[in-house]
Amino acid sequence: MTPESIKPLAEWAASVIELMGIGLIVFLSIYALSYGAYELVRDFESEKVYHSMRQRLGRGILLGLEFLVAADIIHTVAVDLNFSTVGVLAIVVIIRTFLSFSLEVELTGKWPWQHWSKNETVKNR
Repeated sequence: MTPESIKPLAEWAASVIELMGIGLIVFLSIYALSYGAYELVRDFESEKVYHSMRQRLGRGILLGLEFLVAADIIHTVAVDLNFSTVGVLAIVVIIRTFLSFSLEVELTGKWPWQHWSKNETVKNR
């Protein structure tokens, strides 16, 4: 395959992955809201429902962001590789990584690398 024949395929792949990320965020947002409404109807405590909805919504956003970052990387590396696009990609990845870390801390109260204790990581090896 020549580099020119790879570009349309990479553009198509980046667009599909981008749509998947957007779709995940939309679908999981609707799911979080509808499940929260279901829990409220079933007489769960509103405080628990609120935290449950935030957890589900935050996880959906995190998953969607991962897909959007992947699409940006594919587009930049395979389609339009120059210093300007790499710089924009770096800024976008930094912003999205900051958002991911912020959401993770917001959802769990811990940094992503603090999830496993030393004993748990030894057991998993």
